[in-house]
Amino acid sequence: MHPFDIKAALLAKHAQHVVLIHFPIALFIAGVAFDFAAHWTKRQILAAAAYCNLLAAAVTTIPVVISGFLAWQWQLEGQRLKGILLMHLILGCASGLLIWIVFFLHLRARGSHAGVPPSYRLPIEAVTVALVMLTGHLGGFLSGVNGPG
Repeated sequence: MHPFDIKAALLAKHAQHVVLIHFPIALFIAGVAFDFAAHWTKRQILAAAAYCNLLAAAVTTIPVVISGFLAWQWQLEGQRLKGILLMHLILGCASGLLIWIVFFLHLRARGSHAGVPPSYRLPIEAVTVALVMLTGHLGGFLSGVNGPG
């Protein structure tokens, strides 16, 4: 494939997932970093930055999950998953769900009178970051970036 062949790049059977996945990963990790900083410094501007990043991360999980399922259907013709690919699918769905849960915790806090998210969100955010990183690591093996794929 020629590097500037736009049609081939856009219509590749798995390319969209590989490109799109970077957005929710980066947005979520940045959002969690802003949230931890806001929690420690009590600065509202950091809390607002965290909220915006978490919102964008949650929204971008939708096309990522869809493109992942489409890549499975197109590339592997829907065959039964096993091994790293199955683990990547399970962890990816769990990561997406947890990203949405973290976002809803922040959304609910913004709608409440106090406007402060519950403190139990911080361990949930930390676990979600670890899960996102593990999912991405497995995805790197599947794409061939982290080794034979």
